[in-house]
Amino acid sequence: MSKKTLHGLKRIRNATRYSCQGLRAAFSCEPAFREEVLLSAIMIPTALVLNITQIERILLIATVVLVLVAELFNSAIEAVVDRIGQELHPLSGQAKDIGSAAVMLTMLLTAYVWIEVLFL
Repeated sequence: MSKKTLHGLKRIRNATRYSCQGLRAAFSCEPAFREEVLLSAIMIPTALVLNITQIERILLIATVVLVLVAELFNSAIEAVVDRIGQELHPLSGQAKDIGSAAVMLTMLLTAYVWIEVLFL
């Protein structure tokens, strides 16, 4: 017998619940994510009170959120690789390194945008 596919509000409610579970898991299990959430809790309100244009504010906030998104993807990659096995394998290391590189690039982008908007 096939599993029924949820539609409408039930699907949205379930998707929201799973997303919240994912955020809680990342916050409780990933120190880097906690640190980035702490920084975003400082940076986003700062962006909201600065005397800058709306586009600049959007850029500041979007880059901070992008770091969090990249960290979530990186954490997901690491969890899947660890689930597959703990033995050292070049592709496992490569997957983790690429996920980490994505986080680093978003952090560099965030730093660049903030420096451009605030100081240049």
